[in-house]
Amino acid sequence: MITNFFIPELNNHDVQELWFQQDGATYHTARPTIDLLKDTLGDRLISRFGPVNWPPKSCDLTPLDYFLWGYVKSLVYADKPQTLDHLEDNIRRIITDIRPQMLEKVIENWRSRLDYIRASRGSHARNHI
Repeated sequence: MITNFFIPELNNHDVQELWFQQDGATYHTARPTIDLLKDTLGDRLISRFGPVNWPPKSCDLTPLDYFLWGYVKSLVYADKPQTLDHLEDNIRRIITDIRPQMLEKVIENWRSRLDYIRASRGSHARNHI
């Protein structure tokens, strides 16, 4: 997927400022995967064994975890897709429909989460944010 989809898609866009983050799942951090991503992204990789280490158990700090996956999932399955093509179409449509204003609010919330984590010296934020 990285070789056949992700890298060619990156090459279609100006992504000089892009940072790529993935969690610490074993299949994400296999040596060949990390090496390929490092070759592609340099030090703009946030991952276990990457140039910037992925913070474990960081769901409070990861917009993909605390926002995107739940948001997308709730809309993707709203019409109960019955085929893989229907599911893929829903995913593409939902992701495409996410507007910059929504992402700005997510980043604003993320900054609040970081401020809380700093002030509380790293305590769990789920009940506070």
